[in-house]
Amino acid sequence: MNGAQLSEFPDDSEQLEPYVSGLRRRALQASELSAVRTFSDQFLLKFLRARDVDVDLSLKLLLNYQRWRRESPEISTCLSPSSVLGLLNTTYHTVLPQRDRTGSRVLIYRIGQWIPKDWSAFQVFRVSLMTSEIISMETETQRQGLKAIFDLQGWSLGHALQINTSLARKISSVLSDSFPLKVRGIHLVNEPMFFRPVFAMIRPFLPDKIRQRIHMHGADFHDTLRDFFSPSILPPEYGGEGPGIERACQDWTNQLLQSETLLQQIASHPTGDIAITPEDSLISEEGENERLFGSHIHSAVFSARCFLGWGPPLWRPGAASQPGSLPLSLGGNFSVVT
Repeated sequence: MNGAQLSEFPDDSEQLEPYVSGLRRRALQASELSAVRTFSDQFLLKFLRARDVDVDLSLKLLLNYQRWRRESPEISTCLSPSSVLGLLNTTYHTVLPQRDRTGSRVLIYRIGQWIPKDWSAFQVFRVSLMTSEIISMETETQRQGLKAIFDLQGWSLGHALQINTSLARKISSVLSDSFPLKVRGIHLVNEPMFFRPVFAMIRPFLPDKIRQRIHMHGADFHDTLRDFFSPSILPPEYGGEGPGIERACQDWTNQLLQSETLLQQIASHPTGDIAITPEDSLISEEGENERLFGSHIHSAVFSARCFLGWGPPLWRPGAASQPGSLPLSLGGNFSVVT
């Protein structure tokens, strides 16, 4: 039985139990997780399904996820939809209500709705991370992954100036090997020619598999998107027959706001496994501070900046927003749809 077939079993299946137990045992043996007491079955299944129940690959993904959270507190400790409500209300982002024909979730990002002087790239990326945390809890999404449409109409020099190599690396890491979601496809529409240099910056950090799943549709995308998505699920603005984009964005904004408490629990949890209480997930309080957050002060500073609507302390003096990065992921070799 292959991994895809194993993924189809329900969470409490006897067929999955040996893989869950094996991943837990190996994770708790990892030196960088020595402060962790345990992980829940539900949490581990996200990583197993994201790697077709290959324990070796799932362990690598789990370790990368924990490392990424630990090394990027400016993003990972601030998952508050209300802190970016102004951005969400611009109809910047949605998850379509219906899945595509393969069962994948379909995400849309409208880059032109993001005003760089108002919202930093850190804040923009947090929106992607919030959505990713929510949909990664869905069993069907664990199995079938996601596809993203990036509408680059309105892309400007102001957006480009938000990109730096360090953040490009972090975001590419989440896309490729640090988050328990399968990225099945990335589709760019309305991309201007001067957007291409951004790919040159991000490309080195992406594996070939992800590069091959990037498609550039240009301005004449209404027909070509239909080669990948059923018109019944796409908004009319993207050549489909589904709910309009503004309604879809508002519906997903409401979903994120309803998940505020859940997302804050994930952000403040030492491992992100909220099925286990923070106290029960760690061997000691010292282990929590030293290995998973660095210090209570460090985490508290980032949380305070988050709720005040600030980014991490990285901006240039006098600048309205700090250098940052694009939302969850772009980059690599791509196919141009003609």
